Amino acid sequence: MKKKLYWSLICLALLAATCIVLSACSEEKVETLYVYNWGEYISDGSDGSLDVNAAFEEYCRDVLGKNVKVNYSTYSSNESMYAKLSSGSASYDVIIPSDYMIERMVKEDMLLPLNLDLIENYQYVSDEFKGENVYYEGDSDEIYSVPYFYGMIGVIYNTSIVSEDDEQLGSWELMWDTDYEGDILQFNNSRDAFGTALYLLGYSVNDETEANWREALDKLLEQKNIVQGYVMDEIFNKMKSGSAAVAAYYAGDYLSMYEDNADLSFYYPSEGTNLYVDAMCVPKNSQNPELAMEYINFMCSEEIAVENALYTYYASPLTTVINNADYQECMAEVHEDAMEILYGEMAHTVKHEAYLNLSPEGLTMLNGLWEEFKVESSIGTGIYIGCGIILGSLAVVAVYQIVKKRRWAKLYD
Repeated sequence: MKKKLYWSLICLALLAATCIVLSACSEEKVETLYVYNWGEYISDGSDGSLDVNAAFEEYCRDVLGKNVKVNYSTYSSNESMYAKLSSGSASYDVIIPSDYMIERMVKEDMLLPLNLDLIENYQYVSDEFKGENVYYEGDSDEIYSVPYFYGMIGVIYNTSIVSEDDEQLGSWELMWDTDYEGDILQFNNSRDAFGTALYLLGYSVNDETEANWREALDKLLEQKNIVQGYVMDEIFNKMKSGSAAVAAYYAGDYLSMYEDNADLSFYYPSEGTNLYVDAMCVPKNSQNPELAMEYINFMCSEEIAVENALYTYYASPLTTVINNADYQECMAEVHEDAMEILYGEMAHTVKHEAYLNLSPEGLTMLNGLWEEFKVESSIGTGIYIGCGIILGSLAVVAVYQIVKKRRWAKLYD
């Protein structure tokens, strides 16, 4: 009887201990939010900035009563992000694609409609990015995306190399100016590179007329002999160090470069340019969609949005950021015309156009032309040099053989 009582007490103790452990585990359960974004596109705690992902984890703990961990990773292009999601090899809760890619993903049923009741801060998004005013098709009902940043492409030039009297200033033509041969940088991606040529020629970047795109290809091939390199992120070091004179790039990045090199100047080309919008979306295979929408709402809160805007220098679509006095003061310290470049008349009066998702036939044409361009660019000049070397070598061999025959002939004379 005592043994039975003894073992009963042990079992009760073990049961109580198990309940305590399970309760503790339940309280410490961690929810993971998977976020997929462009590189260098969020305030991450470096250089004295606020780590906004850590701030969201703290917000979840203190306000929502949840133990949340943000798993944050980055991609380098819309296409690489799309390939990863469409393959099913990974699942994310929040992604931040660009306009034309959002349109494509909506059409392919890859995005989850947003519950704006969970995104109260959406009210602070400028009307410029809502409803029929949205810069890309497929989301006019405001249910698949919330704008994160936007901006336009312009021409950056080094005033210590490019004369302020140059007649090509203000135009895309500066990118084709032979006076700066070997000092010009061009985009290393198909849509933007072709965009520079299409705008210069006066064509829409969304028109799929092959003759227009082939004319743009010819223009890019004409330019290749004076281009120093086809780059993306490398443009920062090249322009900041003064090792290049002219480049096309994003307005926000120009402000970052200007901090390190005050000789740099910027304009939006008169022929027109690209306007892009990057927006926060929830993929359809998200494992935690409600928490994802909490994250989007948090990113649109004034303090967090200001921190992100000051970290990236890109234009914010939120009125709370644009009207924030501290933000305006900080941007003026970066560049006296920073607010004008991002939000002012300079940005609004220039002709601009957002990329739309091309049709399958249009994408096939673009990819084919880009491959054709890369082949021509890589062997165009090189093949002539190579042929010259080969022919020269053959000539040397031929002369050597002739001399050799003559020597043998003399020996037997």
